[in-house]
Amino acid sequence: MEERILDGAETLEESASDLEQALRPATLKEYIGQDELKQNLNVFIQAARSRNEVLDHVLLYGPPGLGKTTLAMIIANEMKGNLVTASGPALQKSGDLAAVLSTLEAGDVLFIDEIHRLPRQIEEILYPAMEDFYLDIIVGKEGASAHSIRLSLPPFTLVGATTRAGDLSAPLRDRFGIVSALNYYEQKDLEAIVARTAGILDVEMEEDAICEVALRSRGTPRIANRLLRRIRDFAQVYNGGLITKAVAKDALNRLNVDELGLDNTDRRFLEGIIFRFNGGPVGLEALASSIGEDTLTLSDMYEPYLLQMGLINRTPRGRVATPKAYIHLGVDYENRELLGH
Repeated sequence: MEERILDGAETLEESASDLEQALRPATLKEYIGQDELKQNLNVFIQAARSRNEVLDHVLLYGPPGLGKTTLAMIIANEMKGNLVTASGPALQKSGDLAAVLSTLEAGDVLFIDEIHRLPRQIEEILYPAMEDFYLDIIVGKEGASAHSIRLSLPPFTLVGATTRAGDLSAPLRDRFGIVSALNYYEQKDLEAIVARTAGILDVEMEEDAICEVALRSRGTPRIANRLLRRIRDFAQVYNGGLITKAVAKDALNRLNVDELGLDNTDRRFLEGIIFRFNGGPVGLEALASSIGEDTLTLSDMYEPYLLQMGLINRTPRGRVATPKAYIHLGVDYENRELLGH
């Protein structure tokens, strides 16, 4: 019995992984949105391939969920190389980095997510690997027995991804030949992504339902896909699988996603500024403590969208709620009291 349960769990994991892969575009031509970045990358990739060279190292930065990992996969596909993935927090020792780099073959793409979290000593080891394709490793214990071994590396492309470009050291940032920002997606691009995902999921979806999901997706493809999968569940149970606008709106309301795409944490962020700190200014740490959230979570996942939507301003003294935030929450900006109370 236990063996069958494990096999079933493995099958479910494989199915989820296969679905995630199916939702990701494999080429630049299939990739929707980020047009300027996509056009530039296409030029750089074509030029590198025509010269029979590896692509320059690429730094991608922007809020989470906008497609940095997908672009790394596409770069590997377009350059006809393998994709090797790693995470900045996981590379704590020189041996960790050496183990990853030693697996690379010529033309491979090494993707390091959260690259801003690389320890400084690992950064310094990475510099010669990026510039001259070699790795110096110290072997032996400290003292007379310690010595350096130089390992040659095949030419490769490093793709670094970060949500906090300002946290990268200048020496590391300067070693990337291609530096590109990913911006929140426009409504029309999100609609195209939702329609594409609905087709892959084999979901029947009306046009105005597609618009509704895109409208509430915070300009983020990952969120659009996640919401669509949950709305599909409601449609399957309550409407025979058909996603109409009414079904989509009902499901999104049940998921506490409002007309601007704000969820409960977004609203607590705004309410904290308005009600606990009289509209601001307030420092992010004080705000995070007051609403029981992690500072990094607020700064990386929530604040960028609230800034983009014009609901808050960031000032030298802290965060301030804008009149638009008061209106959205139904609060009288002049009297700072709930309307109707």
